[in-house]
Amino acid sequence: MSRKVIEFDNVGKQYVLGTIGTGTLSQDLNRWWARIRGKEDPFLKIGEVNDRTKKGESNFVWALKDINFSVDEGDVVGIIGKNGAGKSTLLKILSRVTSPTVGTIKVKGRIASLLEVGTGFHPEMTGRENIYMNGTIMGMTKTEIDRKLDEIVDFAGVEKYLDTPVKRYSSGMMVRLGFAIAAHLEPEILVVDEVLAVGDAEFQKKAIGKMQDVSKGEGRTVLFVSHNMAAVKSLCKTGVVLKNGQVAFTGNIDDSIQSYLSSGISNHEGKIIDHITKLKPTIKITDIQINDTTNYYSTIHSGQDLLKIKVEGTTEEVLHADLMAFFKTNSKYSKHRISA
Repeated sequence: MSRKVIEFDNVGKQYVLGTIGTGTLSQDLNRWWARIRGKEDPFLKIGEVNDRTKKGESNFVWALKDINFSVDEGDVVGIIGKNGAGKSTLLKILSRVTSPTVGTIKVKGRIASLLEVGTGFHPEMTGRENIYMNGTIMGMTKTEIDRKLDEIVDFAGVEKYLDTPVKRYSSGMMVRLGFAIAAHLEPEILVVDEVLAVGDAEFQKKAIGKMQDVSKGEGRTVLFVSHNMAAVKSLCKTGVVLKNGQVAFTGNIDDSIQSYLSSGISNHEGKIIDHITKLKPTIKITDIQINDTTNYYSTIHSGQDLLKIKVEGTTEEVLHADLMAFFKTNSKYSKHRISA
């Protein structure tokens, strides 16, 4: 039976727009008065979900709300969603960078996190000193860190600058060292935000390979946030889709990716259909598919080799014979199926 190492129980994170901290003095006094009377925080009953596309009517916003899911030991979970969906906030709460407004999180094991570039580094300290500092924070002895030092430095590829203050590192160098530390200091849970996109293609491939080794070979748990669906699919077993700060879907990674991508397709399809029907009003488009070689809807990159675009529809007109031959249909019929 699988052992649960992470459990989110009704977790929520509320922010007050335009303020630093919990809000105004009067709000803090209201919270204090409710607490000493054994009442619920009155400001938890108000606020809006985190939909960045709409103008809000309240200053209270739930960056996360009603988050409930669990992660088994050794699982590799992809956290996916649009920008502003709450992915980074979720990982910050899990990594104890910030605390939830409501709900509880149960974690069994040490967590190593790679969140924003530079997180966990002291800028005035050298790369070597930061390695020892991070290892000590994770509860490792100097002897244990000594044993891992050469492996970390070799993986990061920053040996030349190991005794240079990290404030002089480029963002790519900082990510390399940060990931090497997080992956090699033997955490039970590895949390990686989308900062790997800062690294070059070679390092991204290397990092994904290391995460696969950590999960499959060493049986550790990995939470991975990325907008690269190919990387998520190759690495993760299960997925959690966030939308406007709430869990929209959980399941195996294929279904999770499909749920995430299909949620953003309808508007784009509508624009394509409108454009085509303006050019040829008599054509009725019934389906549009844009697939890459893996048959998943994905971002189209410049220079991409293979891409399949399929448009299906009907028309009442008799089309030109050459065009009909192209569509592999018969021009003598008044209604034809179009597939191009």
